[in-house]
Amino acid sequence: MKLLIALVLVPLALDWRSPLLAFVRQWALIGLIAVPLVLIFAEVLALRAAKPGERVLNVLNTLGLLLAVAALTATVATEARFQWTRHQVLHADPARLEKLGRHVVVGYQDLSEVKELVRLRAITGVFVSTRNILDKTIAEARTEIQSLQNERQKQGLPPLWVATDQEGGVVSRVSPPLARMPPISEIIEHHPDPAQREKRVRQYALRQGRELSALGINLNFAPVVDLNYQIRNPQDRFTRIHLRAISSDPAVVAQVAGWYCSALAESGVLGTLKHFPGLGRVFEDTHAGCATLATPLEELFNTDWVPFRTLMGQGNAFTMLSHVRLAAIDADRPVSISPRVVSGLLRGKWKYDGVLITDDFSMSAVYRSSVGIENGSIDALNAGVDLILISWDADQYYRVMHALLEADRDGKLNPDALMHSHRRLERARQGLSQKR
Repeated sequence: MKLLIALVLVPLALDWRSPLLAFVRQWALIGLIAVPLVLIFAEVLALRAAKPGERVLNVLNTLGLLLAVAALTATVATEARFQWTRHQVLHADPARLEKLGRHVVVGYQDLSEVKELVRLRAITGVFVSTRNILDKTIAEARTEIQSLQNERQKQGLPPLWVATDQEGGVVSRVSPPLARMPPISEIIEHHPDPAQREKRVRQYALRQGRELSALGINLNFAPVVDLNYQIRNPQDRFTRIHLRAISSDPAVVAQVAGWYCSALAESGVLGTLKHFPGLGRVFEDTHAGCATLATPLEELFNTDWVPFRTLMGQGNAFTMLSHVRLAAIDADRPVSISPRVVSGLLRGKWKYDGVLITDDFSMSAVYRSSVGIENGSIDALNAGVDLILISWDADQYYRVMHALLEADRDGKLNPDALMHSHRRLERARQGLSQKR
């Protein structure tokens, strides 16, 4: 039994800082130190008490001891490496940190920690979710968010992007304290008349926008413009597009999403078209692993890409890049970190000059990819991505930023790509301020 426990501990010790353990990391660290120590003590006692003729037992005890030592060593080494990386980021050259911080939006658990990142100008935005506002009133939540904006104001910098996932329906990250609203698809079902449908969608978006703005949020990761193909995966715990999509009709999705983004912007909140290149046909969950969209480009152009092509140039919404692999263009890399898709298709062939933000880099489709989040973040910015989102596991921010700082120091970041990205982000900020 002791040997079996030691065998289980070693792979956990090597990977205990993965996003999967983000919310139990403190307990994981305690356990991965305490349990190996107990095993080491037990195995040493067993070896001392063993009789000379018990060779097999001695071998097993020795093996258990070595594995327990390996698990303890790996745990301590992983934590030491993280703390060193964090220290390097927090004490990096301020100008370089600010330059690269313009491209990162982070979620947070510890308000004081994210305040320090804001003070250092090391991020450009924060992601607000249930964990940040649980048991808080609207006024209390807004005060917390405003404390971050106050730091920016003292620095003479433009406001942070304060983002959330408030789609309505099953994805409503700030309800409560905000009122829980139904998915937009219900409006479509209940209002077949085009005039009534438009009126209701705009009312919905205006209400949602006013409530988000009252909370201090200026960027909403909605609407979902993936088409609804009614694909259901019993193992899909998070994506579940069939519950979140507006419609299966691309023309309807484009029209409704256009109304939504326009009305949302009137409240001083930008929307986000997600998740390019479309997750409606995808069976796998990119939170848990890799996924591929194998549909031919011509078919995508006439269906899934109609809402994106219709709305991406209107300027009142960002576009979110998913982590699915678009097989017809790049079968090896997630779209979010694929130069072939970002610079080749979107920035190149489509001439899209709006803001591109990635889906969460904590998701396994990127974190577990052969490229990884460090090299993936470098490739994303070089390809023309503007914002990297790290919302679930804020600790991954330090790995990403450390990689970007080293790449910038070594001349591996494309200065032209960063310059164009800065211009796009400034234009988006100006457009948002004009709508207030």
